[in-house]
Amino acid sequence: MIYQLKPLGYAYDSLEPYIDKETMEIHHSKHHQGYVNKLNLALEKNLNLQEKPISEILKDLNSIPENIRSSVMNNGGGVYNHDFFWSILKKKIAPKGEIIEELNKKFGSFEEFKNQFTNSATTLFGSGWTWLVLENNELKIIQTKNQDSPISKNQIPLIAIDVWEHAYYLKYQNKRPEYIENFFNIINWEKVNHLFLESKK
Repeated sequence: MIYQLKPLGYAYDSLEPYIDKETMEIHHSKHHQGYVNKLNLALEKNLNLQEKPISEILKDLNSIPENIRSSVMNNGGGVYNHDFFWSILKKKIAPKGEIIEELNKKFGSFEEFKNQFTNSATTLFGSGWTWLVLENNELKIIQTKNQDSPISKNQIPLIAIDVWEHAYYLKYQNKRPEYIENFFNIINWEKVNHLFLESKK
């Protein structure tokens, strides 16, 4: 099994003006593709791991031989995290569904969830991600560094924002908070609600 770059499922300009076409094209076809290429390189002599979905590998880091573990974690995480990120982006989807009720219950209000998520993404030092995850049936906002993935900690991802500079720098330069604010305009809440309901089964 050779891992392939998954298509976005939408055009590179679909998220304009919140994420520009050029950033999307470079992010997907260069950065994401780079993780795929390096993952395949790391696994080229390990047929046992090549046969597994990347999510299974990341859920069992001890199954990765020590000599390639770091590379597989970094590049496999890059593949999985980006696949997930692209899947929850779409314009003009209003916050609704059971997930919003659960956010209100957990954080007191949707606005307070947004404030805490924004703070987490804004204050993450260096490169990484902020996530909304389910852990033991409880919603949590977490940060991961670099390309670490919450599935390696038995957490179920529901929302992710990429705060590596390549995700926003062409349009926003050093204005990460503006990028994060605009991210809330392109969350596919129908998809997030579906993930939430699936996690409850």
